[in-house]
Amino acid sequence: MADFPGSGSISSANCAARSREPSSLSRKTGEGLPGERSVPPGQLYGRRRARPLRPGQRRLQEELLPRIAIELPQSGPLDPRALFANTADEVWLEIGFGAGEHLAAQAERHPEIGFIGSEVFEDGIVRALGEVARGGLGNVRLFTDDARLLLAALPPQSLGRVFILFPDPWPKRRHHKRRLVAPATLDLLAAAMTDGAELRLATDDRDYLAWMLEHATGHPDFVWLARRAADWRERPEDWPATRYEAKARAAGRTPAFLRFTRRPRG
Repeated sequence: MADFPGSGSISSANCAARSREPSSLSRKTGEGLPGERSVPPGQLYGRRRARPLRPGQRRLQEELLPRIAIELPQSGPLDPRALFANTADEVWLEIGFGAGEHLAAQAERHPEIGFIGSEVFEDGIVRALGEVARGGLGNVRLFTDDARLLLAALPPQSLGRVFILFPDPWPKRRHHKRRLVAPATLDLLAAAMTDGAELRLATDDRDYLAWMLEHATGHPDFVWLARRAADWRERPEDWPATRYEAKARAAGRTPAFLRFTRRPRG
C-alpha cells in the first residue's frame, strides 16, 4: 500500500482535522422503494441555501431545472438511460457536485455518456444549471435530494462510473457518522455499479483520506487501483480540476485522488 507522507501506512493515518461547525438543518431519509435496496437510516446535514438567488439564477431554477430534474418513480426501479433523449453508452454519477464545474467538464468531454449530478445545496444547483446552459449540455440530469434515495432506486449494474469529490469531512469525531463515504453507501454503490466500473474519491482532509481508504479498501466489492504514490498524489489527466482544489492547495492542503474499481460479480 502506498505510504502517506509523515503517517506511515496511509490507512492508519490519524491526523488533526480541520474544525467546521455543522448546520442544525437535517432531514430524515426514506426507506427506499418497495422491492428495492433500502436506504440506510440517516440524515442530510448542512444548509440548503446560503444566499438569495439572483434573477438569472431564479430563471434557471424555474425554467431549466424542471426539464432536467430527476423524479423517482413511485414503485419499481429507475432506468437511468431512459432519462436521456439519445441512448447513452453509459451513465456516470457525481454525488455532491458543488458548483458543477467538474460535472460540466466531464459531460462536455464525453457527449456519449449520460451524466447524473446529485446535490442538495441550492447555490450549487443553480451554478450547475448555469454550466449546463452555457455549454448546451443535453447529457446532464440533476437529482436534488439525498443521493442514497437515487442509488436505492437504480437497478443493479446501471452505473459505469461514480465521483464523490471533496465531500464534507465532518472532522469532529462525534460527527463521523455523517460522512458520506461509509459502508452503507459503499454497499449501495457496489450494487448499482457495473463490473469494472470506477469509483473516484477526492479529499484534502488527511483524516478523511485515511477513513476513505480504510472503508473502501476494506469493502469486499472494491479494489484500489494505486500501485505507486503518484497514483493518488497526482490528479489524472482525465480528471478536471476545480476551484475547490485550487483553494485547498492555496491554503496549504494537499488533495488526494483515489481510484477504485468494482470487482466482477461471482
